Amino acid sequence: MSEAMIDGANAFAGLLHAGTGGTFMRLPSLRADAEMLRRQGITAAFIGFPWDAMCISRTGTNYGPRALREASDQFGFYNANLDLDLSDHYKFADCGDVAVIPGAAVRTMERAERMILEVLNGGAMPVTFGGDHSITIACARAFKKRYANPGLILIDSHFDTAVDVGGEELNHACPIARAVDAGFDPAKIVIIGTNGWLNPKAEFDYARQKGITLMPLEMVLDKGPQTVAKEARAIAGTGTDSVYLTFDIDAIDGAYAPGTGVPAAGGLTSREAIALVSELSRGGLGGMDMVEVSPPYDHDGITSRLAVRIVLEALAGTLA
Repeated sequence: MSEAMIDGANAFAGLLHAGTGGTFMRLPSLRADAEMLRRQGITAAFIGFPWDAMCISRTGTNYGPRALREASDQFGFYNANLDLDLSDHYKFADCGDVAVIPGAAVRTMERAERMILEVLNGGAMPVTFGGDHSITIACARAFKKRYANPGLILIDSHFDTAVDVGGEELNHACPIARAVDAGFDPAKIVIIGTNGWLNPKAEFDYARQKGITLMPLEMVLDKGPQTVAKEARAIAGTGTDSVYLTFDIDAIDGAYAPGTGVPAAGGLTSREAIALVSELSRGGLGGMDMVEVSPPYDHDGITSRLAVRIVLEALAGTLA
């Protein structure tokens, strides 16, 4: 490891040229082992899930974790505007990537679920980088094994409530339906930011029939992101053991986040997205993921840098 990487106090000490060595925010790398994480006192662990085999649109999200780690070179855990250092409140580690098996969705999801459950059982909050949105299936399954009565909030242009896609139940259009199958109470699930022109009626009908709360893009524009976030948090967080947040970068307008499979015309602005997660995460999160960043379609890394910013804002919000 270079001296530039060791000196984390100043990002201008050569870090941007030397690189991170492959971890998020230049963090130490630790195996996703519950006992080890507990012994080290880790309270939040980053996991990469480089998987896009279940994508029905443009691929490339398997490179998302790598891009987010690289983009994190631009950031620190200290926010000068807030005079807040996340490292004073969390002890972080990077637990590496899920060992995906190309073409084997079932076995890959099983591996990912075990890895994420190790983090949860070690007392740490998993922050998982996708990957297409099917990765949330493994995350939700692990989360439900750790928390008996969880809530779930999705920020997305899509409902992601498909029962299956051509008979395939692990598709990236299915994570919310699979979370319900895993035992999440639909009454404690909220979907925010959906774009009406990008969703089939069957997925809308599923959400309505199950009693999932829908807060479409128009509601965010009308009420404002902070108000919507407070309402969503009340639904998902009241009476539950913990809340899981899943953020699909395609919820954000393609002008701000072009590096994704389905860039959203007229989606959330980057500032609206930041305001949403900052407010949603108040009161704490038990886990979260950031999905659908597709570096091959990005321009100058703006999407991956925005994704990193949103993750940091979510972590900061938990401390408010």
